[in-house]
Amino acid sequence: MSEEVEVLVVGAGQAGLAMSEHLTDRGVPHLVLERHRVAERWRSQRWDSLVANGPAWHDRFPGLEFLDLDPDAFASKEQIADYFVAYAEKIGAPIRCGVEVTSVRKHDGRPGFRVETSDGVIDARFVVAATGPFQKPVIPPIVPDGAVPVQVHSSDYRNPAQLPDGAVLVVGAGSSGVQIADELRRSGRPVYLSVGPHERPPRSYRGRDFCWWLGVLGKWDAETPPQGAEHVTIAVSGARGGHTVDFRDLAARGIHLTGLTASYDDGVVRFSPDLGRNIAAGDANYLALLDEADAYVTRNGLDLPEEPQARRFGPDPECVTDPLLELDLAAAGVTSIVWATGFATDYGWLQVDAFDENGRPRQRRGVSSEPGVYFLGLPWLSRRGSSFIWGVWHDARYVADHITTQRGYLSYETAADLTDIAVKAAT
Repeated sequence: MSEEVEVLVVGAGQAGLAMSEHLTDRGVPHLVLERHRVAERWRSQRWDSLVANGPAWHDRFPGLEFLDLDPDAFASKEQIADYFVAYAEKIGAPIRCGVEVTSVRKHDGRPGFRVETSDGVIDARFVVAATGPFQKPVIPPIVPDGAVPVQVHSSDYRNPAQLPDGAVLVVGAGSSGVQIADELRRSGRPVYLSVGPHERPPRSYRGRDFCWWLGVLGKWDAETPPQGAEHVTIAVSGARGGHTVDFRDLAARGIHLTGLTASYDDGVVRFSPDLGRNIAAGDANYLALLDEADAYVTRNGLDLPEEPQARRFGPDPECVTDPLLELDLAAAGVTSIVWATGFATDYGWLQVDAFDENGRPRQRRGVSSEPGVYFLGLPWLSRRGSSFIWGVWHDARYVADHITTQRGYLSYETAADLTDIAVKAAT
C-alpha cells in the first residue's frame, strides 16, 4: 500500500525549504524528500574555500539571520549549509533524508501522481520539483579523455592539492572559474584562464555592495534576461572579504588569459580570437552599472561618497593585445583542466507532460503545463533573482498560493455531492 501525501516536495536545498515554510504557513500538509542531507550540494559539490558571492545581510531568507557572522561578511559553504539545517529546524520542515525519487507519473483516471522512491511508493496530489539548477555538471565534449592526466568539473574540484603537479587550464570565467583560477595561481601553479562572455559588476561602489545596487535599480526583479544574455555568467567574488573581478589584475598576477575554448586536435587546444572583445564587453557592463548608480544617487539626493577611481582601468596586458590562439598542452606543462562550465537540469525522474521539445520545463512562475506539477529554484523562473537564496523564497510564496487556491477548488462540494457522499456512507 502506498503512502499518501497532499504535497510532495522533491529536494531539501534552499528551494525545498522555502517551499516547506510557505506551505506550513498556509496549513498545507506536505512532505520533503531529500536523497542525501539538507543542503547537500553546498557541502559536497563545492570547493573547500568557497564563500557566498553576496554578503550575509542579503544572501539569506527573511526569517533568519546568520549567527556569529558580520552582516557584510561572506558566508563559507559550511556556514551556508549549517544555516539551512538551522532553518529547517526553525520552521519544523517535515524532511525525510536518504530517500531518492526515481519516478513521478500521473495517475490514470484520477487526480494526483504515483511517486516511486527508494523507500517505497507515495501517492501525491501535488508535486514540487525543488531540485534547483545545479543538477548535472556540463563538460563540453572538446578535449578527449586521456589528453591530460586530470579533467574535472568545478563541482568536483576541492583544492589545489587535489590536482597533479603542473599547469592548469581553467575553462570558464564566471564566479567559479575566476575564483578557482585565482586560488590555483596563489598556490604557485601556472594557470591559463579561458574567458568567455560575462557580466562584470563592481563588488561595491560608493559604499554599497553590488547586491544593494542591483536591488535599488530594480535589476533583481527583471522578468526576462537581455536578449542573447540568457546564459551569460557573472564574474564577481566574495573571496578574501570580497573584491571586484578585474581580468587585468588576474593577468598581472601571472594568470594567462585566453579567449573562449573552441576546439582540440592532436594535443593542441585552440581558442577563439574573442578575448579582447569579451573583456571590453565586461568593462562596458561594469561602467553601465556605475552610470546607473550615479544617476540613482543624484536623482534621490543620497549622501554617498564619489568614487572616481572605480572608472580607472590599467592597460590591457600582452595576453589581451596579442592573444594566445593555440596551446600545446604537453609543451605548456598542462596536467589538469578544470571545467567551470555550468550545469544542466536533470528531470529524468519526472515523467509527466511538463517539458518542451528541448527538455526544458514548460512553466510560468513555477506553475507547469502539467496541472499539479510545479518547479522551483530555476534561473529566471519569475525574475533575475529566482535561483538565488532570497529570490527562491519569494517564488515559493507564489507557488504555495497557487497550490492553496487549487486545493480550494478541489475541496468544493455541492449539496448534491454531499448528499451522494452521505448515501454511499449509509450503504
